[in-house]
Amino acid sequence: MSFTLIDMGSENFEFSANVWNWKAAIELIRSFDVVSESTVRQMSYNATGVKVDIKDAHEIGSRIRDEILPKVPEGKRMYSDLSITDAPDDMTLHRDSDEQWKNYSVSHEWLKEFSDFCLKSKGFQVF
Repeated sequence: MSFTLIDMGSENFEFSANVWNWKAAIELIRSFDVVSESTVRQMSYNATGVKVDIKDAHEIGSRIRDEILPKVPEGKRMYSDLSITDAPDDMTLHRDSDEQWKNYSVSHEWLKEFSDFCLKSKGFQVF
């Protein structure tokens, strides 16, 4: 499953995320308390078309750039529980319910690209 974020100012400007990255990103967005819980919930399902306005998109991008990227330097990842690791993703599919959270993470590079998208967008829709 994948998610496509389309800039509300230009249909040609979009950002793609797989479910493994997006679930971790959703938890990060939830922790910022920028958008409503209902919007965060809708963002967790693809093809909803839920909108994030320009102000909120820029807030998300700024907070990732200013607060999160310094904590997740190059070569590290942030899991969906917001813990940070320097262990590379070995692509293991964790099936045990106690370890499933290890399936979802975002790297420094992914966070930087997502932050840049948010900051350059005029708001976005999630498909």
